[in-house]
Amino acid sequence: MNKGIKTIIYPVNDVTEGKALFRKLLEVEPYADQPYYVGFKIGDQDIGLVPNGGKPTGMTAFYHVDDIQSSLQILLEAGSAIIQEIKDVGKGRLIASAKDKDGNMIGLVQN
Repeated sequence: MNKGIKTIIYPVNDVTEGKALFRKLLEVEPYADQPYYVGFKIGDQDIGLVPNGGKPTGMTAFYHVDDIQSSLQILLEAGSAIIQEIKDVGKGRLIASAKDKDGNMIGLVQN
């Protein structure tokens, strides 16, 4: 089952600057503050900042799903290209991302 978009990731060139901006914008402190990820929570919405090393990228919305493998397969069958293979990012949380034929980034999360 698809539970909708609950995570949005913004790549940033400077994590410290991004963190300061989103602290002010969201009016909350980060719940996760690591060099590789800074996470803010607003209700059941996660807003994350990740360093991008100066590569031009854009925001990725992540759909929370029950079966990441079958969801990724649906994207592939529709002509999407894998950007991030399924990866365990800790405590059994799986992520993956793909770019659809129109160039849109689609992220998937399975808890």
